[in-house]
Amino acid sequence: MWSQERHNRILSLLNERQRLTTDMFAAELGVSKETVRRDLIELEQLGKLARVHGGAIPSEQTSAQPEASYLERARLQRSEKQAIARAAAALIESGQTCFIDAGSTTHALAQELAQGTPRSLRVITNSFDVALSLSARPEIEVHQLGGQLGSEMPATYGEFTVSEIARFHVDLALLSPTALCPQRGAMDYAWHEASVARTMIAHARKCLLLADASKLGASSRMQICVPAAVDILVTDASADAETLRALREGGVGQVVLA
Repeated sequence: MWSQERHNRILSLLNERQRLTTDMFAAELGVSKETVRRDLIELEQLGKLARVHGGAIPSEQTSAQPEASYLERARLQRSEKQAIARAAAALIESGQTCFIDAGSTTHALAQELAQGTPRSLRVITNSFDVALSLSARPEIEVHQLGGQLGSEMPATYGEFTVSEIARFHVDLALLSPTALCPQRGAMDYAWHEASVARTMIAHARKCLLLADASKLGASSRMQICVPAAVDILVTDASADAETLRALREGGVGQVVLA
C-alpha cells in the first residue's frame, strides 16, 4: 500500500472511530507499528490529526479529548515499557536516592528493580504501585509521599505532596510523561501530575525520562519541563530517528535506546 493510500485510510478510520491506537492502525493497514508511527508524524505535521499517547485522534479534538485511563495505558506498549524499564534500571547506581513518579512505565521500572540485582537505594514516590513493588526488597528504602489520593491513578497529588517533595534533594528524578515534544518538552495531561513531576525535577540532580516511541514528538496540555531539562531519555528501539534528532536539537541530553 502506497503512503498516500495509507494516509487516506488512517484519516478515514479516525473519522469513523474518533480514536485509534497504533496497534489498531497497524492491524487495519497490515503494516508495522513503525510505519504507522511515521505516517502519524507526517499527518500531524500537515495538521490532519493529533498524536496522543498510544495512537491518534482527529486534530479538532486535541484540546477536549481526555487522556486514556491508567488501566488502558498500562496495556499499551507493554513489551516496550519492560525493555525501557530494564535499560533505565541499569542507569541507577547503588546508594542513590531517587524520585519515581506515578505511571505505567515507572511501575514497570519498580518491578524491574524489585526483581533485578540487589542494590541499596532510597526511593521517594507518590505511586502506590511503585511503593508496593519495591517494598519486597529490604535493601530498598521506600518513602511514600502523602497528599490527596488520585481518583483515577493509585497515587498521591496536591499541595501537601509537592511540599513533601521539596524537603528532599536527590540524585535522580525518574519520570514518565504523557508526551515529549521537541519544542515544548515533557508534557502531561493533568495539571496535578505535571506539578508533582515538575517539583521532582527541581529537587533532583538529574532528570531521567522513560518514554516509549508513541510519546515522542507528541504533545499534551501541561508542560512539565523544557527539553534542555531532560538529562537522559530512555526510549525503545522503534523510536523515529528524525524525532530523536529533533529532541536532541531541542536540548534533550543523552538518549538511550532499549
